[in-house]
Amino acid sequence: MTYRWLLPDNLEDILPPDAWRLEGSRRCLLDLFRARDYQLVIPPLLEYVDSLFTGTGRDMDLLTFKLVDQMSGRQLGLRADMTPQVARIDAHGMNHQGVNRLCYAGSILHTRPEGLSLSREPFQVGAEIYGLEGIAGDLEIQQLMLDSLKEVGLPTVTLDVGHVGLFRGLSRLCGLDAKTEAEWFQVLQNKDAPSLHEMSKALEPALRDAMRLLPQLNGDSAVLVLARQQLPNIPEVDDALTQLEAVAQRFADKVTLSFDLAELRGYHYHSGLVFAAYAEGFSDAVARGGRYDEVGRAFGRARPATGFSLDLRELLPVLPTAA
Repeated sequence: MTYRWLLPDNLEDILPPDAWRLEGSRRCLLDLFRARDYQLVIPPLLEYVDSLFTGTGRDMDLLTFKLVDQMSGRQLGLRADMTPQVARIDAHGMNHQGVNRLCYAGSILHTRPEGLSLSREPFQVGAEIYGLEGIAGDLEIQQLMLDSLKEVGLPTVTLDVGHVGLFRGLSRLCGLDAKTEAEWFQVLQNKDAPSLHEMSKALEPALRDAMRLLPQLNGDSAVLVLARQQLPNIPEVDDALTQLEAVAQRFADKVTLSFDLAELRGYHYHSGLVFAAYAEGFSDAVARGGRYDEVGRAFGRARPATGFSLDLRELLPVLPTAA
């Protein structure tokens, strides 16, 4: 017997009153973004996969539903993340020469859930800054993320911060080829201390100790002091630690801070600071972001870029009651 009312796994309707609560929070967030001079963009649900995978291909390919366009014969994809679309809009749809602040809100689709209990249709809301180089943009977008979470019912969160430049700098110093770097990346992501110990044996003592230290540099701002003392004094490490110290100074009295110097989430497309917000009652991050200066390169404009996003559907349990 066919039950025509059944939906595919990890897809579901949003019914009243949850639908009104989600819509009310969407409006509140867009009002907040507008008050901070962010302009709203609404990308199409479908695009050529060449555009959707720009800068994030290895991370997005398996998450993207694909189909053939009956008009052009080319392969289309249902967006699994709006960031590449917004980068395309900045590069060609608007072609701004100065700073461009953009925001968005809408459904994205995933071929599989990113967590056991998560929907395959997240409702993504986010903001991006293009053309603003340096730590100022990162601090602005982190503050906007924290204000956004407060707006939707999460006033108390932990801000977890890392920087992909630390591992990139150490990899360069070690002379790692692409294959070996990928192996190190996986070991660090898994916090696999035994494998890390074994792989680092061939390195010279200073680099061996630095690589083994990275996974231990996880905690409050004291880890930044330790990193200054024990990591090699090279430009990539110095720049990364300077930016992390700026975050510590800016948010020390405003939010609980945690630093993870082996955090490599989004390593294939992030180019600097990476950050996430965690809250009690949620097993995973409630918002994520970072710097990705290379995301627009395939569109002909590799501009400074940083941003964050959150999933309003995942936050339904805490969203304020609609007025």
